[in-house]
Amino acid sequence: MTGQAARDLSDPSLYVNRELALLAFQERVLEEASDSANPLLERAKYLGIFSSNISEFYMVRVAGLRQQIAAGVTSLSDDGLTAAEQLTAVRETVADMLGRARECFHILRQELNEAGIMLLDYANLDDAQRAAADSYFASDVWPVLTPLAFDPGRPFPHISNLSMNVAIVVKGPDGEERFARVKVPKALPRLVPVGTEGTGIGRQHAFVWLEQLMIAHAGRLFPGYDIVAAHPFRITRDAEMVIQELEADDLLESIEQGVRQRRFGSVVRMTVDPTMPTHIRDMLVENLRMDPLDVIVLEPPLGMSELLSISKIDRPDLKYPTFVPSLSLEFGDTYESDIFATIREHDVLLHHPFESFQPVVAFIQQAAHDPDVLAIKMTLYRVGKDSPIVEALMDAALEGKEIACLVELKARFDEESNIEWARALEAAGVHVVYGLVGLKTHSKVALVVRREGGKVRRYVHVGTGNYNAVTATQYTDLGLLTCDEQMGEDASALFNLVTGYARKSDYRRFVVAPVEMRERISELIGREIEHARAGKEARLVFKMNSLVDAKMIARLYEASQAGVEVELLVRGVCCLRPGLAGVSERIRVTSVVGRFLEHSRIYFFLNGGEPEVLLGSADLMPRNLDRRVEVLAPVLDPKLAKRLREEILGTFLRDNTKARRMLADGSYERMTPVEGESEVNAQEELLRIQRRAAPKRKRKRAGAKPKRRAQKKG
Repeated sequence: MTGQAARDLSDPSLYVNRELALLAFQERVLEEASDSANPLLERAKYLGIFSSNISEFYMVRVAGLRQQIAAGVTSLSDDGLTAAEQLTAVRETVADMLGRARECFHILRQELNEAGIMLLDYANLDDAQRAAADSYFASDVWPVLTPLAFDPGRPFPHISNLSMNVAIVVKGPDGEERFARVKVPKALPRLVPVGTEGTGIGRQHAFVWLEQLMIAHAGRLFPGYDIVAAHPFRITRDAEMVIQELEADDLLESIEQGVRQRRFGSVVRMTVDPTMPTHIRDMLVENLRMDPLDVIVLEPPLGMSELLSISKIDRPDLKYPTFVPSLSLEFGDTYESDIFATIREHDVLLHHPFESFQPVVAFIQQAAHDPDVLAIKMTLYRVGKDSPIVEALMDAALEGKEIACLVELKARFDEESNIEWARALEAAGVHVVYGLVGLKTHSKVALVVRREGGKVRRYVHVGTGNYNAVTATQYTDLGLLTCDEQMGEDASALFNLVTGYARKSDYRRFVVAPVEMRERISELIGREIEHARAGKEARLVFKMNSLVDAKMIARLYEASQAGVEVELLVRGVCCLRPGLAGVSERIRVTSVVGRFLEHSRIYFFLNGGEPEVLLGSADLMPRNLDRRVEVLAPVLDPKLAKRLREEILGTFLRDNTKARRMLADGSYERMTPVEGESEVNAQEELLRIQRRAAPKRKRKRAGAKPKRRAQKKG
């Protein structure tokens, strides 16, 4: 920056508001729902995901802003806004997005109808469809419904989070109007099938919305009364749990109580249809004790996350082509070969979902039943239901092995599932801990301790994603399997930290938060800055979910100012502004939103021609760097580091189909091929790479495996 004053990197104008940046990501999801290049049922799924994400945004982010306002918090966001100013901006932005989501739905519904998947209004059903709907109401819906009256003798009913409801006004023989609420049962499908015709691709499906069916038959619920009005409404509550860990004797009980109380959080949003009379809306606002500004008027249907259910209809012609994750080059077709022998020969890098998650499952399953394995230790953040990994851990405990698991009970919205697994693991004899006071354990690490030839060897898996075999087919993630001695030592030290008392700060390989990660990443960025100032080529390529931390953003600004080329692949929230003159001219930010949820984290440093690559669980956010246990691990094998740099990062950087380039004002523009340039869809290209590698895998399995390469130390 010769000849001009250095820019104050704390200037609020250099930062994008976090809440608006998160909404910008939801905007990109909504774009996928509107993109006619995507298969029709996939577009419906994107719209369902968008609707679900907006609900979660209100449950967590809007709830947090309201809590700040209520508490009188006066501190400003990094971009210089008060909580009240942020809430106003959020309301304006969401209103516009929801309007466009409704336009998208109307277009989708028409195209779905033409394809034989009809989302019908009750008033438009033909005679056969209406007969099917009425029969279903009588047999399945009517017995479940519970009308709750509101009058001087009966209090206003509790309305649970994310519930769909019908507000009904009735008039009795005395001419007086009375109010009642009927909940739309969650146990029943909200899209009610009312007929199918044909077979195969030509098969037609017809559905009607459950709340419309209930309104049509509301008179059955109130015999002797006239129905004056019936209108659907839906509320969203604050789902942030305040867990008093320092005062709780038992964190498990504290979490369970928090999960139970979530349904009673304050109301942060109510959606109603335009026909609801003002006096009914005002009565709901008053009794729900909510801000009238948080009432959103929308054309029905209210809440479209149910579109996820129709995406499961058996119409392969309206979905992405099916794919089977490829078998890893390193393992046998059934993964019944000796996984430990393979890892001893060389480190293994797995890229999900393009490569199967089964080697990770087999790694734990083989360890569970291997008589030479002495101990297994794992961090479990989100494992899902019917987890083969958790089942293997319980088997191992029953066989007498030492098994220790950190089950993170504070994994948002997965608390109930994790509580169930924690109790099952404990019953099987597993040593279960629930995390550290004040810290969430987000790292993805497994350690297997094995006796081999009179000594003990440690095998380590470090991942970017959860030990969940289902999401491993839906998210892009990386896993590294190694028996590097120093990584094994670091893994042992990490588990001593989370299960016992340990204050280790000198990890040999791992970069651990909150111990040293902030400082170490800052140092590595600083090394690139020094290379640039020395006239050497300097480059950073970071792939992550979110970039929020202001200190890290300022450090990246410094790198750009020094001449470092910075490529940032940020799927979701990015609070850095690229392309600002004198500040971030050498920074490019790209977001890829496609078939799979981008979830892998990679940190690449050119390092003067001797690249250093880290992968792991951490994003560059204050919570990851300061309030979570996170791990980044180096990829020591040069061949694997090259694969990360060229095949994975390189492919995403060439995407000109699903990529959006961030502009300095925080908006995004869709990338398109320039003249003469081929289309590149990174995720589809990676699928093709794996398919092309299939013949090579077969030849590889037919021959001997290579010897383990010498690994760089340091």
